[in-house]
Amino acid sequence: MLDFKKIVLGMLGYAAITFPLAYVWHLVIFKTTYEKLGYISREEPIIVFGFFAILLQGAILSFIYPSLCRGKSFLMGAVTIALAMGSYHWTMHVLAAAAKQKLEPLPLWFGLETAYLVIQFSLAGLLLALIYRKPQQERVESDPVLN
Repeated sequence: MLDFKKIVLGMLGYAAITFPLAYVWHLVIFKTTYEKLGYISREEPIIVFGFFAILLQGAILSFIYPSLCRGKSFLMGAVTIALAMGSYHWTMHVLAAAAKQKLEPLPLWFGLETAYLVIQFSLAGLLLALIYRKPQQERVESDPVLN
């Protein structure tokens, strides 16, 4: 059964983690590096598009978390969603961008974006696992070792 409250919480939490991280990483700390790589070609990125993309990603991740991570512990749920969606995002964002754009030097591109996505999806995975964890009483009642 869908828990709309948790989906919205996951979407907003994901945005609260990802948007500041993405903004600071790409447009502050490594801005000149990304410009030299050829990744940022607009003088003024359209921030609202990025924010909307992040909200959609958060809603999708929050929607699929219960199915993908059903029955998993807190930590295994966090790792599962982080690996599954982080790997998927890496292939469509990092690898595909390298195939379509002239990003030089490629090792720097792969290193920067891989580090960014590891941070992003590690934090997002932990957040979603926290949102979807079972209440303490349910965990005790469903654990045969504790009963």
